[in-house]
Amino acid sequence: MILKDSAPPAPPGPGGLDVAALATVLVSSEASGHPVENMFDGRPDTRWLAEDAGEQTLILAFDAAQPLSRVALKIEEQRDTRVQELDLAVSTDGGRAWRELVRQEFNFSPGGATVEAEDWRLPPGLLATHLRLRIRPDKGGGACRATVTSLALS
Repeated sequence: MILKDSAPPAPPGPGGLDVAALATVLVSSEASGHPVENMFDGRPDTRWLAEDAGEQTLILAFDAAQPLSRVALKIEEQRDTRVQELDLAVSTDGGRAWRELVRQEFNFSPGGATVEAEDWRLPPGLLATHLRLRIRPDKGGGACRATVTSLALS
């Protein structure tokens, strides 16, 4: 799937980037009714949801290199108990080489932790041509689907 001006761009958060205006978004799959645009709309009641179970990749290919200083991510899981792994990587050379910035796990439990909210500060002076988020929704191999409630960049 590719997002490029396919929906009215959501206003960026305070100091945030308007991703729809600045990048083409490539995503490995999306469920009907839960498109990738939902990650950027600023609404707490929408989300992107993968069509397929298993690892998913989201790539932001910027039209022009962007100075990035922060990535804020929110993922909600109310139903499945699972251990999710994700990694965030950046390319400064048009997507030829990638540098991993963050790799982490999060334990979701409907009776306990149901929201993962991250606010990552990026290295100073970073000029990104691409940003990649990979999500492995269940390290235990269950048939869980990746989801992201919001993704904001500045």
